[in-house]
Amino acid sequence: MNVYEVIKRPILTEKTTEQADELRQYTFEVDRRATKIDVRRAVEAAFDVTVEDVRIMRMPGKTRRFGRHIGRTSTWKKASVTLAPGDSISLFEGV
Repeated sequence: MNVYEVIKRPILTEKTTEQADELRQYTFEVDRRATKIDVRRAVEAAFDVTVEDVRIMRMPGKTRRFGRHIGRTSTWKKASVTLAPGDSISLFEGV
């Protein structure tokens, strides 16, 4: 799997911004087929940082209404990446 296929987008919420500032943890939506090793390699290659820890969570799809039809949103994965001391990702700074 290509490095840029693994990471889909960063997840920017109040909680993830606080984790990035205090704990050096950054959160991304990743491909459903991605493993911890894939995520580690992708983040290190894309942002030129050293990754200490990777945690992956599978987020189940939810039941939603689409007009008068009831459907489900798709299941997705998110990864929380902890960086080595002194490293940071500039994408999240100043947000």
